[in-house]
Amino acid sequence: MSQHPSLKVGGAAEAKRTVLTRYERVELLRKRGELKEGDRITGLKKTKPEE
Repeated sequence: MSQHPSLKVGGAAEAKRTVLTRYERVELLRKRGELKEGDRITGLKKTKPEE
């Protein structure tokens, strides 16, 4: 049985992600120096992925 054309993934899987996971946000903030060891990880600042 073949797959309907509307269900094929196409180029959407290769699109750039605009949402980071919590672990990625913590890592990025630490790298930028905005989050230090011992700081709480709840209520993190909004971050955009590096380009």
